[in-house]
Formats: sequence, C-alpha cells, structure tokens
Amino acid sequence: MQRTIFDKIWDGHRIGSPTGETDLVFVDRILLHERTGGVALKSLLARDIAVRDPDHVFAVMDHIVDTFPGRTSETLMPTGKDFIVATREGTHAAGIRLFDLDSPDQGIVHVISPELGIVLPGTTLICPDSHTCSQGALGALAWGIGSTEAEHALATSTLRVQRPGRMRITISGRLARGVTAKDLALALLGRFGVGGAAGHIVEYAGSAVEALDIEQRLTLCNMGTEFAAFSAIIAPDATTVDYVKGRRYAPVGDEWDRAVRDWLALRSDAEAVFDTELTFDAGDVAPMVTWGTTPQQVVAIDGAVPAVGEIGKAMAEGYPRALQYMGLEAGTALESLTIDAAFIGSCTNSRISDLRRAAAILDGRKVAPGVKAICVPGSSNVKRQAEEEGLHHVFQRAGFEWRESGCSMCFFAGGESFGPQDRVVSSTNRNFESRQGPGTRTHLASPETVAASAIAGHIADPRKLEI
Repeated sequence: MQRTIFDKIWDGHRIGSPTGETDLVFVDRILLHERTGGVALKSLLARDIAVRDPDHVFAVMDHIVDTFPGRTSETLMPTGKDFIVATREGTHAAGIRLFDLDSPDQGIVHVISPELGIVLPGTTLICPDSHTCSQGALGALAWGIGSTEAEHALATSTLRVQRPGRMRITISGRLARGVTAKDLALALLGRFGVGGAAGHIVEYAGSAVEALDIEQRLTLCNMGTEFAAFSAIIAPDATTVDYVKGRRYAPVGDEWDRAVRDWLALRSDAEAVFDTELTFDAGDVAPMVTWGTTPQQVVAIDGAVPAVGEIGKAMAEGYPRALQYMGLEAGTALESLTIDAAFIGSCTNSRISDLRRAAAILDGRKVAPGVKAICVPGSSNVKRQAEEEGLHHVFQRAGFEWRESGCSMCFFAGGESFGPQDRVVSSTNRNFESRQGPGTRTHLASPETVAASAIAGHIADPRKLEI
C-alpha cells in the first residue's frame, strides 16, 4: 500500500481505535508553556496523577512574560504571576525540564524546540498552542491541543485523535528576490482561504519548498494554523539532517546514523493518494500585506484593497466589517497607508535569519518620526547570536526597541499592547480584531516589509530599498 509521510508516522504511533471513530496515538514529546501548561499540571497534581514520562516533557516561560530589557517584572499581565508560579510549582513537582526566565535557553516554545533538537523527524509532538504545526517543518507530526488533552497526554503519553484527511500542496518555481516564506504563506491563504485545509494535514512539497532553509520552512508550516489545517509537514531531507545535527537533544553516534537513514526514507510514496491536491507557483508571489482582519484578506504590496466583487464569495463574508474596523475603503493603495508602529517577533518570524534580513534593510537608516518600532527575538539563544553579530546595534541605531525573548505583542495578553486604531505592520501570524491591542489595526507582512515600512513611515515595498 502506498502511503503518505503522514500515514507512515501516524501508523507507526497508532496504538488502536478504542471508539472506532478515533485512534489512540502514542505521543513522543510534550511541550508546555506557562499560559496553559501550568493549568494542566496543577489539575494533575490536584488529582494526585503522576506525569508518565517527565523526560519527554519540556516547559517554557514565553507567552505572558515581560520582554522589556532586563525584565524588571516577570509579567505585565494582570494575574499573570499566578500562571508563572503554577508552572514553576507543577514542573518542579513532576520533574519536568523548565526553561525559566533565567535560563539561557528560554524563548518561544516553537523557536526553542527546533533549535535544541527537541522536535525530530518522524516524532509525534504536541503542545497546548495552536501554532505547534510550525514544527512539521522538521518532518515531525506536530499539532496543537487544549489543556484537557494535555492532561491526558501527560498522564498516559497518548491521545485519542480523529485521523485527518490528507492534502498535498505542490509549490513549483522559486521565490523571487525579496520574497520570503512569509509572503508565500500569505499568498496561499489569499488563494485558498483560511478554511482551505480544514480537517486535513497539509504536506508541502515541490521544488520551491525543497529550496527553503529550515527557518523558512518553519514559517511556512507555522501559518498552517491560519489555513485551518490539523497540522502541516515537510518531508525531511539533507537540509533537515544538516540542521538537526549537533542539536542538544538530537541522537549521537550509532543512534544518529540509524536515525538519519530512517529520516531520509520518511517521505510520501510515489503513488500515495491524497484526498486533496493543490498546486501553486512560487514565482507568482510578491511581498504580501494583509488589508483586513483575517490572513486571507491579503494582496501584493503594490496592490490596493479589493472591491467586494473582486474576491470570492467565501472570502466576502465579513468584508464590510473588516473595512470598517481597519478604517479603509475599496481601492486604497496599501503603500499609501501611514503606520503608527512596526513589530518584528513571534513564533512566525523571530529567528536569526529573520533578524538578519530585517537588519540588512535597517542598516544605515532611521525609523520614521512617530513610528514605535519593536524587535523581540524568538529565544535567548537567538538574542545572544544576534548580539554577537552586532545586529542589536543596527536595530537600536535605526530606532527599534531591542527586547528580551518572548511572545510579546503577537497578542496583547502579555499585558502590553498597541493603542486603539493604531495601524501596525507586524511579522506575526494573526490580524484578528484587537489581536495586538483593543482596536489596534494589524497588517501582516514579512520582517523585511516591516523594516522597510518602519523606515518609510508607511507600508513600503522592501525591494525598493537597495541593500
């Protein structure tokens, strides 16, 4: 029987079908963060239930932590201290590794897991966070869960899951200069819609995907959540192996050699059947910017807000409300929009390559007057590496705030936000109403576009700035 990469991992971890409708799946790795993980651990402790395999559970402080330099407080979120304390107490009682605020490995959960080698090709990995699908970039089956499911998995190393459908998106061609995986992800959402992969796991394939480095693949898979996918995955290859080699939790010695052989064999069979097949040409993608309040409401940066008749019926839902919330009207050129703030960060675009590309745009330039510009590295390791390369000086000289690592203003639950009706260009993954603050208007884009826009004082095409 010809199988997909998803089928091979799922079947290798499937224990049985206790209900006939769902499969019981073995879970290799569990990731926790303080906003939801502490809740799950506290519930288990209250019922005197032990964590089955603490060595395969990793916890981090990232979602609601203070990211101001020096972290003068642990969190700016009202009642946030309760979440932090519960996570510390729960991980200590269960014997779980915690990357706390004073750890050199602290950072956003989906950033530190790949950089430490916690996620490995062929593994199953879960986290009570919707963007866990990011880690499918390494050829793992990684998906987001709720706190109740986290409790079950912590206690049993298993989960009951309904098997998703299989979708393959084959992306041919090559991204043009100045176009990134973030632009590709937004372009896919603009073409197929935020519900385009509902009930499916998406396998990204094709020459354009193979040409991406791992950090770009992480960005592409990260936005699978916005596609409504169960998860996203990319077959491991030599690029994957090179990335994983030497990571702290990667295999070594003979185990490494055996693992590599298994990983390179982990790909969809030539005649594997997918429930849905889509194709896309990466050469058609330009830098993209969202104009509305969902990631599918997006156009090329040199475009304009479309009229309702120019978008599909399914995407037209919520169109009037989106225009009203964003303070726009049909025909408005995106590059004409003055911005109040620029944000580079989040599990989508806060890795070292993201910061390098943004710094190349900023070098020798200044943020426009009146623009609040913030850069939040995705992990303490990324921050240290950026500082070793002098990137922090580039950001600071340009007028960006240089922060400690964390989720920060990807969403305002951390206690910090942009202002009502502030127009923000952001490297994050969601532009829902009030995502970055009550009434804040968010335009999603790549780190390069954020940097170029901060300099110009309006949404700007990074390709027009010579580097």
